[in-house]
Amino acid sequence: MNQTEKAKAFGALHRKGDPVVLYNIWDAGTAKAVADGGAKALATGSWSVAAAHGYADGEKLPMSVLVETAKSVTAAVDLPLSVDFEGAYSAEPTGAAANVAKLVEVGAIGINFEDQVLGGDGLYPVERQTARIRAIREMAEGKNVPFFINARTDLFLAESDLSKHAGLVDEAIERGRAYAAAGGSGFFVPGLIDPALIEKICAASPLPVNIMMRTGAPDVKTLAKLGVGRVSYGPGPYRSMMEKLKQEAAAIYSLL
Repeated sequence: MNQTEKAKAFGALHRKGDPVVLYNIWDAGTAKAVADGGAKALATGSWSVAAAHGYADGEKLPMSVLVETAKSVTAAVDLPLSVDFEGAYSAEPTGAAANVAKLVEVGAIGINFEDQVLGGDGLYPVERQTARIRAIREMAEGKNVPFFINARTDLFLAESDLSKHAGLVDEAIERGRAYAAAGGSGFFVPGLIDPALIEKICAASPLPVNIMMRTGAPDVKTLAKLGVGRVSYGPGPYRSMMEKLKQEAAAIYSLL
């Protein structure tokens, strides 16, 4: 498939009630393994890519390293690749669009794009975030790529008190609708695990909703029944693999 075909295929995988499942990767090797395991598409996780290179999450990883990682994945595996691009390494719409263009150039067909202010406090105002999304969409249209912008809100992830999540739903729905109007393709709500709240957002969202698996989250079949269109695993796969590697190493060294 060429890049345009991959982008169209990736978008078509997002179906409410029949979600695409993305077991997140962090390099070409894990991309091959996940592809061989039966994946229909690939997605990096920012936490995992950063950790694999010795960096903390939050755009601490040099953007050039992330772009090269994406390039190595698209060269190694012929599946659609979405890149967790955090805040696109720029607060400004033009800068964000220019940086995303670098991913388009190496074959990526989508991104996660979040609304938290990295290096600052809180979330971007809706008007500011929609301007950033709109700039990315215009850039992608200029390249004739139906790029998948998975617009993420950090409302729920930033609030560790789960009892307060219900009070954030209306704002989340407002943001999701605004992000859709600006050119978003999907709506990512990491941190949300309450089934009733997930169902409410799925019903109100004009975009397919992405839920990230974490402790306490419903399983994939339940999420499908709630209307979810995309399920991802974030840093879970990296943590699982590193724990297994540590245990295997410890077993060997304990014999010495």
